[in-house]
Amino acid sequence: QVQLVESGGGLVQPGGSLRLSCATSRSVFSLYVMGWYRQAPGKQRDLVATITNGGTTNYTDSVKGRFTISRDQAQSTVYLLMNSLKPEDTAVYYCNARRALSYWGKGTLVTVSS
Repeated sequence: QVQLVESGGGLVQPGGSLRLSCATSRSVFSLYVMGWYRQAPGKQRDLVATITNGGTTNYTDSVKGRFTISRDQAQSTVYLLMNSLKPEDTAVYYCNARRALSYWGKGTLVTVSS
């Protein structure tokens, strides 16, 4: 059973920053491509960023230059640092682990509002 535990969401003003965390087991962390997706109200779930076990990253265009995905091998944790947040970044953010199958965390809500 793959478990992904997210944390770090909350309410932030436009222009502010948040860091999301996703903790998992060492075996998952070393073998799977890890990523963050988000789902805004009434919309589909979309890719935000991914990172391979070799450290190769990929970002959706709307977050490039503002968000940074990273991984901590010792903690088996993936982070998403979000800077210069905009109201349109408001969504539930989901951690994802993908190999042959895809696994999801329960999600953490990020609200960007003044």
